[in-house]
Amino acid sequence: MKNQEKVNNLIDRRKEAQLGGGEKRIESQHKKGKYTARERIDMLLDEGSFEEFDMFVEHRSTNFGIDKTHYAGDGVITGHGTIDGRIVFIYSQDFTVFGGSLSETFAQKICKVMDMAMKVGAPIIGINDSGGARIQEGVNSLAGYAEIFQRNIMASGVVPQISAIFGPCAGGAVYSPALTDVVIMSDKTSYMFVTGPKVVKTVTGEIIETEELGGANVHASKSGVAHFRADDEDEGLMLIRKTLEFLPQNNLEDPIQTVCTDPIDRIDDVLNDVIPENKAEAYDIKNIIYTIVDKQEFFEFQRHYAKNIVTGFAKFHGMPVGIVANQPNYLAGVLDIDASRKAARFVRFCDAFNVPIVTLVDVPGFLPGSKQEHGGIITHGAKLMFAYGEATVPKVTITLRKSYGGAHDVMSSKQLRGDINYAWPTAEIAVMGSKGAVEVLEARSISKMTAEEAQAYIAEKEKEYNDKFANPYEAAKYGYIDDVIEPRNTRFRIIRALKTLAGKKDTNPPKKHSNIPL
Repeated sequence: MKNQEKVNNLIDRRKEAQLGGGEKRIESQHKKGKYTARERIDMLLDEGSFEEFDMFVEHRSTNFGIDKTHYAGDGVITGHGTIDGRIVFIYSQDFTVFGGSLSETFAQKICKVMDMAMKVGAPIIGINDSGGARIQEGVNSLAGYAEIFQRNIMASGVVPQISAIFGPCAGGAVYSPALTDVVIMSDKTSYMFVTGPKVVKTVTGEIIETEELGGANVHASKSGVAHFRADDEDEGLMLIRKTLEFLPQNNLEDPIQTVCTDPIDRIDDVLNDVIPENKAEAYDIKNIIYTIVDKQEFFEFQRHYAKNIVTGFAKFHGMPVGIVANQPNYLAGVLDIDASRKAARFVRFCDAFNVPIVTLVDVPGFLPGSKQEHGGIITHGAKLMFAYGEATVPKVTITLRKSYGGAHDVMSSKQLRGDINYAWPTAEIAVMGSKGAVEVLEARSISKMTAEEAQAYIAEKEKEYNDKFANPYEAAKYGYIDDVIEPRNTRFRIIRALKTLAGKKDTNPPKKHSNIPL
């Protein structure tokens, strides 16, 4: 064969490989409202930046007649490219080839790019659209999954890992995304579950539809497995790019600071009156967040899940920062099991990748009741405490209103190595609210009074308690609060604090690893 014939042969082979399972299956994919594996990569990465690996890899199985059918690439496209000029490694499962099912060689391709990402120190992006393990390959397929899981574990906290679920993801396949930092699901076209509706019906008798069992809405709002529910794949791909804006390439680098045109010393007079006079009245913490961050841009994580706490990324003077804030507008901002888990995971995510944490506190305590206690609120609340106490990144805390009981300690208090802790004049830092405190402290005296006497006595004692604790100055007197600040200056004070802490060095004792209460 002459040289040009060999070149033409290569070109033909590439064209064939790029068609995956063929035109009919590509058409079927489009009819489902889904892009192909290659289209997703082309849309996500900078134009012309994708470099593919292992285009001509084929499976080696001979079981159940599968050896009669081969496709170049074997159902997954792997390689590297750039997003906003920064290198990323990527794999995209191709549902048009054997339903995107995972074989031994399929897994080896993914493992190769994951290994390279670790060597280079670059993010890993996995786009999932697979029917699961390739049954014909038996234990080799299961071993392939385990090889991927092990790499997810080793990469955790070393390079950012982002998973997009744009189709089926069931059985053992769900555990790779679950081990990654960020999970994005497309609404109506993706699902995740360990066992599908048919198995559920057989084993438990429960009849449930796919969407209700493991759809994007379920995992974004109920289970908390998904960090984002995208309306479609276009939005899902945008969310990947957006997430990477706030993260460094790896754990040895800092997030990239961008140019900021929003004034550092911008005064926000509206904040001086944002806290309601009535302590029981709700307000939306997001209004405060939008006011103080650069250009009112806040990239919220898990906004449909555990709404009593708000987490997400923003920038202060171009510096990427993670924000954790109690939400008085939902369950009064109380901490419960879901909120504790959500916030703890986000704090550890930020700490792993050197993203400073700003915490906005307005918390009445932990949610009481047998359901919470039996569900392990003690352990789950301890996760958040552990996350803050272990974090070594700069931590700036602003107490806005209530900060009661154990929840005060948990929310990045000075004693959990909070670096700079400010409070607004409206802050109340105490063991509990005045009503509950008086009921405990004065129970014996009140029991001896008439109803009318008790009412007047309780009002007097509540006023005494409020005079003592319904302000931030008692905590400031002991140095637990570094300064009481005027609300309208909050943005300026946070930016000043972050600049001061930019060179912070904090370490944890040498250990194999911590034993976080799981």
